[in-house]
Amino acid sequence: MDVDTQTTTKGKEEQVEEKKGIMVILVGAPGSGKSTFCQDVMKISNRPWVRVCQDTIGNGKAGTKVQCLASAATVLKEGKCVFIDRCNLEKEQRVDFLKLGHSHGTVHAVVLDLPAKLCISRCAKRTGHEGNLQGGKAAMVVNRMLQKKELPKLTEGFNRITFCQNESEVQAAVSTYGSLSLLDSLPSGVFGQKNSESKVQLGIMKFLKKIDGPCSVANISQVSVGNKLPNENKIALHGPESGAASSGNVGGEVKDCEHTSSGNVGNEVTDCEYNLSSNVGNEAKSREGPLSCNVSDGMKDFECPLSCNVGKEVKDCEDIDMVSRGDTASSDNVPTLAFPSISTADFKFNLEKASDIIVDQVELFLQKYHNVRLVLVDLSHSSKILSLVRSKASQKKIDTSKFSTFVGDITRLYSQGGLRCNVIANAANWRLKPGGGGVNAAIYSAAGKALETATKIRAGSLMPGKALVVPLPSTSPLYSSEGITHVIHVLGPNMNPMRPNCLGSDYTKGCRVLREAYTSLFEGFGSVLGEQNKLNYESNGKQVSETKDQSELNLMKQFALTDQKGKRECVNEIEMNKKCKGPQTENESESTDLLDTNEGQITKKRIESMSKAWGAWAQALYNIAMHPEKHKNDVIDILDDVVVLHDLYPKAEKHLLVVARAAGLEQLADVRPEHLQLLRTMHNVGLKWAEKFLTENESLVFRLGYHSAPSMRQLHLHVISQDFDSNHLKNKKHWHSFTSPFFLDSLDVIEEVSKQGKATLNNDEKYLTKELRCHRCRSAHPNIPRLKSHISNCQSPFPAALLQNGRLVLPPSKQCAEKSS
Repeated sequence: MDVDTQTTTKGKEEQVEEKKGIMVILVGAPGSGKSTFCQDVMKISNRPWVRVCQDTIGNGKAGTKVQCLASAATVLKEGKCVFIDRCNLEKEQRVDFLKLGHSHGTVHAVVLDLPAKLCISRCAKRTGHEGNLQGGKAAMVVNRMLQKKELPKLTEGFNRITFCQNESEVQAAVSTYGSLSLLDSLPSGVFGQKNSESKVQLGIMKFLKKIDGPCSVANISQVSVGNKLPNENKIALHGPESGAASSGNVGGEVKDCEHTSSGNVGNEVTDCEYNLSSNVGNEAKSREGPLSCNVSDGMKDFECPLSCNVGKEVKDCEDIDMVSRGDTASSDNVPTLAFPSISTADFKFNLEKASDIIVDQVELFLQKYHNVRLVLVDLSHSSKILSLVRSKASQKKIDTSKFSTFVGDITRLYSQGGLRCNVIANAANWRLKPGGGGVNAAIYSAAGKALETATKIRAGSLMPGKALVVPLPSTSPLYSSEGITHVIHVLGPNMNPMRPNCLGSDYTKGCRVLREAYTSLFEGFGSVLGEQNKLNYESNGKQVSETKDQSELNLMKQFALTDQKGKRECVNEIEMNKKCKGPQTENESESTDLLDTNEGQITKKRIESMSKAWGAWAQALYNIAMHPEKHKNDVIDILDDVVVLHDLYPKAEKHLLVVARAAGLEQLADVRPEHLQLLRTMHNVGLKWAEKFLTENESLVFRLGYHSAPSMRQLHLHVISQDFDSNHLKNKKHWHSFTSPFFLDSLDVIEEVSKQGKATLNNDEKYLTKELRCHRCRSAHPNIPRLKSHISNCQSPFPAALLQNGRLVLPPSKQCAEKSS
């Protein structure tokens, strides 16, 4: 361990740096100049730097990763900055250092991504290397390590990554870190990466000449990145894909296709730890055959003619990887949501309060979902919200592989920053329109007209604290170039008096709304995750990879996906699942005959007993029912068992909802005999309000009932006038959900539950797709405008079935007339 000789300034400056130490993780192949970089910075820097090198950590000899971690921890506790001088080429090798660094300050990566030819040349020429990697054996070691290279990304948890791909860039990085004073800090982000898709460079194998033989490796990619290397030739293997060894007889047990070279080389090399031995034995497993190799003339800086005979068997040997590997780590397959800070820009929400809420909501979400990733994005390197969130997330020890911050354009995360996200959030306006500035304008612009059209289909406005998931059409540029499949619009509270609906200084309500906004956002992301849990069935209906119970659970999740397909403005809109028979509502989670398989039928009872998945905005009624005191502006009556409120998007002149306050009673399918008294209470409350409206307007007629498959969580009774005079009634589903057998009359439900123990649900899709007919005279009409025009003038009596059993609530003056007709 080399300690910087610069003394630490005492007093206030030292205390500041004690809290904000910097760990710089060097990433590079042997010979890339990691040790030289550290020494050059330490010579010119005024900061106290310490170099932790695995090659010398054991009293001047090679040590272990554990020793490096312990030494680095000591350095950081002393308030100094530390260089981690190891190869660190694989993500796994960096994880523990990242966790340690974040517990004391910030973590940077300096990637010395120099040409393989240069690294090999340096290794071959040096003598007295502290890690004993020098001479002819260096070529194969460098090549082996480069084949496994995974370039670091901000999503691993780095605050800053600097890429150096030539000597001038290395010197610039030396100057950057060497000029830091005790109180200086560097902006976050990725710097110097010329191509986010950059591939792993090929090492010495790039220069091996092809030798004709009975068996050669075919279809070997010769893709190269970085500086173009001369005399690039192919390599052939004699025998069935054997591993490579060089210069003499080399033993048989070569693990993971480690290519030993130039004499006696041991069989294990781990991140710059070299254990040299002689005359390895002859036995190994699985693949055999001799390999003959010659180094091409094109290697001027390093010449090492190789010829080898490999033992009979090579254990666990993989094909020599000549295909360039990208820097994409396995984390690219993790479902990822990238989101901006909500309400802290134009809406002027307090940053301290906002950062607390973000970290709290992230922590709650990650307790429920494990194989996911959340990324908070901001354009500015000096973003205070990112700094606050990083600090608070670190204090709570939130896993940086699951939650991190990112500096960049949220619409170009992959193309510019190498961060692959399948879902992004938009800080929308309440009209859900493009324009304005900031994130909203950028996302609409980048997504093109497709996003605006898809959003308009689903909603016309958004309430503060709510979110709307919009599947992004494949025609959108964001889909094709960035891989984004969904955009989640979310609206937070406004604290800016220059903007509409300002809450002023009411941070009690502001914090509540912001929490609701993030909850809605993350729940929306959760509903998108359900798409990845769809059942995998073969064409004959047999299950191939899941147990029956897992299939049932995934089926429930699949049905819940329709939460995002309906129009948000229609609180009662019923959405059909196009892949399964039967009506599927937004957040639908029960059905009668869901699926038959050769394994047996999934019964209704089984499905009903399973956990239901409700989307974000569909929780609104539940939240009101559980905490009506927090929604006094929304409710018009609060009783012990029910609350009453106007439907947000009424389908008639008068349209109320009577919502049950009983926990666990989410929909009519949950109702059992023990709920009879509650059903009667709901009916009586609804009847009272209908009669009240009739005293005000005797031309009205009311009907009380339930949807067979509701779109909103929490059992609720509709009290709706039969004029259907509303601008919010726009399509067939709106119409049929209140005029077909799908709509169950309240008194019929009470009778069925009393006699049968449950209500009979009419949730077949045929009820919602029939032609449009007047609910009074049954005349057919081609579209909703023509139907509504007819209804306004229709004087026909209601069908006899509706006039029976008190299904219609009429004013006294009409009761006799309807009966006589």
